[in-house]
Amino acid sequence: MSGAEGNVRAYLRSRRRTPASLLDRYTSVFGLVMLIAVLGRPLSTMITGLGGPVDPVRMGAGAALVTLAVAGFLAAARAAGPVLLPAADASWLLLSPLNRRRLLARTGRVLIMVAVVAGLALGLGLLAVLGAPDQLVWRLLGALALGVSATVGGMALAVLGQASQSWQVWLTAAMVALLVLAVVAVTGQARTVLAVAASAPLPAVAAAASAAAVVSGLLVRLAWTSLGRIPTRTLLASSTRAGHLANAAVGLDPGALTWIAEDNHWRARTLNSRRWPSLPAPLALAWQDWRRLARRPGRLAIMFGAAALPAVLARAGAGPVALEAAVLAGALAVAAASVSGARRDSDNPALARIIGVGHRQALAARALLPMLLSGVWAGLALAGAWAGLALGGVSAFSGVWWLFGPLAAPAIAAGALRMARRGPVDHAMPVIDTPGGAIPTGPLLWAATGADLAVLGCLPAIAAVLSPSGAPGGFLAAQGVFGVLTLVGYVWRRGAGQAM
Repeated sequence: MSGAEGNVRAYLRSRRRTPASLLDRYTSVFGLVMLIAVLGRPLSTMITGLGGPVDPVRMGAGAALVTLAVAGFLAAARAAGPVLLPAADASWLLLSPLNRRRLLARTGRVLIMVAVVAGLALGLGLLAVLGAPDQLVWRLLGALALGVSATVGGMALAVLGQASQSWQVWLTAAMVALLVLAVVAVTGQARTVLAVAASAPLPAVAAAASAAAVVSGLLVRLAWTSLGRIPTRTLLASSTRAGHLANAAVGLDPGALTWIAEDNHWRARTLNSRRWPSLPAPLALAWQDWRRLARRPGRLAIMFGAAALPAVLARAGAGPVALEAAVLAGALAVAAASVSGARRDSDNPALARIIGVGHRQALAARALLPMLLSGVWAGLALAGAWAGLALGGVSAFSGVWWLFGPLAAPAIAAGALRMARRGPVDHAMPVIDTPGGAIPTGPLLWAATGADLAVLGCLPAIAAVLSPSGAPGGFLAAQGVFGVLTLVGYVWRRGAGQAM
């Protein structure tokens, strides 16, 4: 062992934490027991309700949702790193002569725990999709084993992709295959296969769970071996992203994460200079948002591909109220992805004054893109959702419900602009004590900023869904008026110098 490595190890031994005391262990066990006591009854009731056969029509949509959940888990693992270190360890210990695998062992154990928890939730979802015509306990164990094997194996595949570019190709191929399977399942082409899986005998379920566990174990072993081969640059990049996340959480500004992601995307790209378009000054100022969106066609395709999710939820048995909430949340997210210019105007008001465009004119011009995107997205999502309800036997919803999407677009754009201009979380606000625990009003109001304005402007559409008659009627006209008034009121108020 070299002198440098000996010095590092001596420092680590001097800083090593003392073993947990008996009181610490008692506190951990007591907390675990209380968690089981609180969640035990609701979970047992929910699991008992999963017994019995499942509607074949809903089975395909449910299988598509489960498959999309696995694909989303893989995408999140790849985006996170997933192997990373704290900032201090990444800047010092990672560059030291210590054994790389031992250094990353703790992170590997944390990743396994995260994958196991996600796998348990996925197993419950799989049981809800396939049902349990008999032997609920054994089928539950089989579903949990399959779910944990899928998430643990997926996490191991993400670790392998971080260590090797060839494994990165396999990870991308697995995500594409999952998306294809989701499309096949939601179209009903896999109905026979799902019916066979739902009624499979217990030996077949045990064999499938065992095979999945073996494959997952092999991937975990390969991932553990590859910890020592992960490039330093890759580890530093993932650790830096984790450090930004921690700084945003400590700095009480979760919105900073979107700034970081946007800056990281454009920092390594060379863009050609172009002259300003021959448009009126406010529209020329807002043209940068349109250009930014056009330079990322993949992101645009993913956003509009997600418009099919409400239709899948409708086929899976979601009610009209849940579908309306999903459409509103999705449209607001799509609109918020195209308001970077408004966010930069709020961050640097001096530059906005130098440009020479009035606040109201600039804000109105920047509202056009989120209004267009949210209107088209919400219209497509509503058309698919109500079509799914009609196929499920809910006939109270006619084919004109998709009109609520374009009519609600101005209100949704106003909510997105307000979200873009909100500041950090104010933790100096009071804390409300309730029987269920303390509720900090600072994060609550920060999260509601923007969404409250969108909900207020979409009240006619919400009332139409809650209406017993189920007829849009005058709600369409009311939604058009409410949407325009919400956007005009926000632009007029913000142009007078208000913060949000």
